[in-house]
Amino acid sequence: MEKITRQDLMPLEKYHEQRMDFRRTVMAHKAKRQIAIGPHATLYFEDRLTVQYQIQEMLRVERIFEAAAIEEELAAYNPLIPDGTNWKATFMLEYEDANERAVALEKLVGVEDRVWAQIDACERVWAIADEDLDRSRETKTAAVHFLRFEFPESMLEIVRSGSSVTFGIEHPHYAFTTGPIEALTNAALVADFA
Repeated sequence: MEKITRQDLMPLEKYHEQRMDFRRTVMAHKAKRQIAIGPHATLYFEDRLTVQYQIQEMLRVERIFEAAAIEEELAAYNPLIPDGTNWKATFMLEYEDANERAVALEKLVGVEDRVWAQIDACERVWAIADEDLDRSRETKTAAVHFLRFEFPESMLEIVRSGSSVTFGIEHPHYAFTTGPIEALTNAALVADFA
């Protein structure tokens, strides 16, 4: 997928006018790109459209309009766009109760390195976590991580064929598997390899 440039972004005034329609489009798109793994972990798969939305929202909220500042946002968010051999996802550990979340994040140190994807009966592809900066400490993990599932060349055609995909987490305090994901989600993720 092509990276986003300044020319791809709407100026603040135009974005303000089109924001609600654009947001509806993006939310419908994102709904097909999320996968719950157990009751408290969700993968939100990024692509060019989801990243463009995040950038547009940052520019709006921060009222960024200067070229240099826009380029900084592009540099921060463009790495979340898949490169054609991988999936990139925001991994969130979601607990509504703040006390339960605090306890869980202490128990789940290293969970971001224990997330996997499996295509059919191929070997598991383990996520590469937080390449930009470490989000965990020895005593606590973060609630949000950024993951990349990089597929070997030998597996790319199998992925592109739309074969069944399963995700899981293998951690002593959180072990869940999704089973094959839904067809709509599978198709949305396969599109990242086009």
